[in-house]
Amino acid sequence: MSTQPLLDVRNLKKYFKTPRGMLHAVDDVTFTIDRGKTLGVVGESGCGKSTTGRAILRLLEPTAGEVLFEGEDVAKLTKEQMRKKRAEMQIIFQDPFSSLNPRKTVGQAIADPLKINKIITDPKKQTERVLELMETVGLAARLINTYPHELDGGRRQRIGIARALALNPKFIVCDEPVSALDVSIQAQILNLMKELQRNLGLTYMFITHDLSVVYHFSDDIAVMYLGKLIEKASSDELFAHPTHPYTQALLSAIPIPSLDDRRERILLKGEITSPIEPPAACRFANRCPHATDRCRGEEPELKEISPGHFVSCFLCE
Repeated sequence: MSTQPLLDVRNLKKYFKTPRGMLHAVDDVTFTIDRGKTLGVVGESGCGKSTTGRAILRLLEPTAGEVLFEGEDVAKLTKEQMRKKRAEMQIIFQDPFSSLNPRKTVGQAIADPLKINKIITDPKKQTERVLELMETVGLAARLINTYPHELDGGRRQRIGIARALALNPKFIVCDEPVSALDVSIQAQILNLMKELQRNLGLTYMFITHDLSVVYHFSDDIAVMYLGKLIEKASSDELFAHPTHPYTQALLSAIPIPSLDDRRERILLKGEITSPIEPPAACRFANRCPHATDRCRGEEPELKEISPGHFVSCFLCE
């Protein structure tokens, strides 16, 4: 059995040119995801979570870095090679409505990957495969000729999941797949994704801002802040021993349904550092209650403070 991780991301960067300079959306991010596991990626809006996922799949071309998928650097593949590799790397989008073509029926939307990649060319066999995928994700066969606007958000997201599964991928980027859904539907979709992972051996990168969801869904959690990976550990370890001041503030915001077990809320104050040409310093220093002159003049490295627990903070030294 190979111990090589399915995905090994090394020093990934994605910069965007703006009139004021280079915007560092993803800056020197490094992590691995083992086969059949889930890495949850959390952080507030604009921290670079979704951009990281898209850069890994080359929906956005990385500025620098390596993305090793089963040992092969997908960042170096030609467009034709990448098109074939995409069968193994898929994405489930955040908004299930805007990610579906309103002119295509459920059956046509799910069949598209099979047609485009010439996996199944026979129309009858295509329909059989589509019905099989619909059953896998819990969509009734009678919905095959309906359009996205006729369905609720949960069913639309099931179409997105079926479409992602059509090519039998090994790795799926889940870009906030339940944030646009009602709470009751969220649980159904998450349970479905867990079941698919068990049955099909899928590996997930699960992007979310909902910390209570990420704890139950992920094996490991990576916390991002302004394009940087600032803490990474197993879910249990991160929730038991959050070390970076930003992670502590994030976890303090999780509502607890108990009057007796009230945790103290950490309120962050101060100006957010601009992601455009950021200084060589800790990105969180302006809002950190423990920041020193060293934090404002030097950039901390991501270091292992205990087995499997990585933190980018001078306080941990």
